[in-house]
Parts: sequence; structure tokens; C-alpha cells
Amino acid sequence: MPTPDELIRRDDWSDLARFHPLPIVDKDRLHRYRLGRLRAEMARHDVALALLHNPVSLRYAINYRNYGLFQSRIPSAYVLIPANGPVVLCGGYSEDSRADDCRPGRALAFFDGGFELAEQAGHVARDLSEFLSEVGESRRRIAIEAVNPTLTLALAQYDFDVIDGTLISEHARVIKSEDELACMRWSIAVAEHGIAQLERALQPGVSELQLWGLLNYTNLANDGDWHDGRMLASGPRINPWLQEASPRRVEAGDLVGFDTDMVGPFGYFADVSRTLFCGPGSPSRRQRELYQTAVSEIQHNVNLLKPGLRFSEFQQRAWPVPEEFWQNAYPCVVHAVGMCDEYPRVNPVFRGPTPYDGQFEAGMVICVESYIGAVGERDGVKLEQQVLITDSGVELLSGYPLDESLMS
Repeated sequence: MPTPDELIRRDDWSDLARFHPLPIVDKDRLHRYRLGRLRAEMARHDVALALLHNPVSLRYAINYRNYGLFQSRIPSAYVLIPANGPVVLCGGYSEDSRADDCRPGRALAFFDGGFELAEQAGHVARDLSEFLSEVGESRRRIAIEAVNPTLTLALAQYDFDVIDGTLISEHARVIKSEDELACMRWSIAVAEHGIAQLERALQPGVSELQLWGLLNYTNLANDGDWHDGRMLASGPRINPWLQEASPRRVEAGDLVGFDTDMVGPFGYFADVSRTLFCGPGSPSRRQRELYQTAVSEIQHNVNLLKPGLRFSEFQQRAWPVPEEFWQNAYPCVVHAVGMCDEYPRVNPVFRGPTPYDGQFEAGMVICVESYIGAVGERDGVKLEQQVLITDSGVELLSGYPLDESLMS
């Protein structure tokens, strides 16, 4: 049996930079753009200070990436972004970030504060008051990403006018810069490099978990972060969708579907879905019919996207999904991506109106979704394309080929 060292030395495929040049990213310009977007949103809401702790917000604001999944459950680090003045990381496990200064933090979660969480919240409120004085800011309107009620109560006692910080952090990320797009293109390239390995390994007897592991390994080997789920299913598990990878071993004649949901290199999302046929043999007529139906939905909806199109208009003009597929259809028709799934999303028309309206803009990156599978049937097909909305229409960012055996 090979040693771990031998296994790593025999890996001559995972590092994509060996085969393709790394993207050209001006990291200083990238940071200035992202911080500028955040401060523009702060100005729009007349906010003097934003406290952000979501791991995606920390990556976007100051390129802090330590313990991201832990941070998503137990907020420990947080960043203070004043309208004017130094950006400060508090409670970081590492000082490796784009923050101007690093300081000790206070407990934001029960894990750190326990039954003294209310007392810690009072310390945070006092810290913020002192910080605003330090940067010469007299306004008391601040934005806080959701933490816990004790902090909100403590801030009220210090006469802060608090708004939801996601109004700042989420909307800032909507329009991507050229440097962000370069990061995203590389993340997609890494994801599709992993997909190629998955397809090469696909044969009867391999498990869903082994196939998924190839995607995960490829992401990590190229300095990516994590996958939001383990969305891969085969055979009878592919219908309905949204079942994560299991120990089930793939059989000849199965459809195997997956969704990368990958926070990849530079922290940018690669969200690509494909469904593959496992040979030997040929797909059934029904499998080809389902697949080509999903392709029709994807192509129609991609071609609709353009700047200025309202979400409600898109919903009404989206490809008409046959009623037999409504119950198992994907939760949304399209959604945006950046460093994760992002605003906006549009529901299928047969599930009622989307809770908000707006319009697509150049610089948004949109994922176009399709799941076609009828209730009670064995097979289903999941496809998804990632596209950039440009001034004149769209640019396809995901380029992994469709399964020719299912297209004929």
C-alpha cells in the first residue's frame, strides 16, 4: 500500500496552475473596489459605522479567511468599517488580512461569552462609541450584521440607531469588478478541473462519496475553501433532487447529478451543475428526454437575461416548465453568485411571486437553474450554468460540456 507521501507525489493532476496560467488579479485594486462598494452602501444608508462578522463579509471587506465555517456558526472575529478612518479587525485568529489595524475582540457568541454575554455586549457597545469618537464621527447610526439580541439591547442603551448590516454587506457585492471576475473565472476553472476527474472516475462500483471527494480534493489542492453542500446523487437517489452524497455505489445505466456549490480560490463561488450517464450501455429514451428538457429550460432562460430586465418580467417570460415537473422543480429559476449564493433570486412562476422586484444589471453574475424530474419516477436531471450579465446580454462563464450521450 502506498504511503501518504507517495500518494501526494503521484498526484500529477490536481494543481491546475501546472496546466493553465494563473489569473492576473490586481489585489490592491480588488481591495479598494470592495471596500469602496461597502462604503458607498454605508453612505446610501447614512451609516457612520458597519460591524460585519459573516465569514463572506470578512473575506470581501478585508480578505480575512480564517476558520470560515466555524465563524459562520460562532462569530468570533468582526471588522469595524467607519465611513472615514481605519478599518479594524477585532478578535481575529490571525492578523493576515487587509485591515488597517488589529485589536482584541469581545464575545459575540455564547461559546465565548456564556452567561456573561449581556455584559460582553455592553463592552462592545462602549467600544463602538469610543471608536466613533476616535475617528471623529458624531453620527450614531450604525449597521450590524445579525449577532444576538443582547447586543441590540446594549447598543440601544448607548443611543445607537441600528440598522441591519446585511443591507450594506449583501448589496455591496451585487456588481462585480474585472478583478472579481478574474477570480471567479479561475474558481470555475478549478471546479471544472475537478468535474473532469469525476467524469473520468465514473464507472459502476464507484461510490457517490468517492466521486464527490474528487471535487473537494481539487478545490483544496488549488487553495479553495469549502463546498456549501455535498450535492451529488445517483440512480434512484437523483429524484427528488437535493439529496447529498452517500455511500451508494453507482450502477451501469444510472444518471449521476451534482452541483459544485464551491467556495473556491480567492473566495469566489463556482456554481456549476451537470448530470452524467454511467455506462456501459446507452441512456434510455426517458433519460434523454429529461435531459434535453432541462437543456431547453437552461438555454431559454439564459437567452432572456439582459440589463434592465425586471425580475418579475423574467419570471413571467421564463421557460414554461411542464406541470408534471412542478412538484420536484428547483426552488428558484435563477440566483446571483459572488462569494456565495447572493441576491437576487427569482422563484418559478408556478410557486408564486418572488418577495421583491428589481432589475438585472451589467456586472451581475447569475446562475440559471434547472431540475427536471417527475414525482414517482426513478430519473431526474440537474443542470446549471453560471453567466455574467454584460452591457449587451450575457457571457457564459461555465464551459464544461454537456453529456453528448444524453443529447442525441
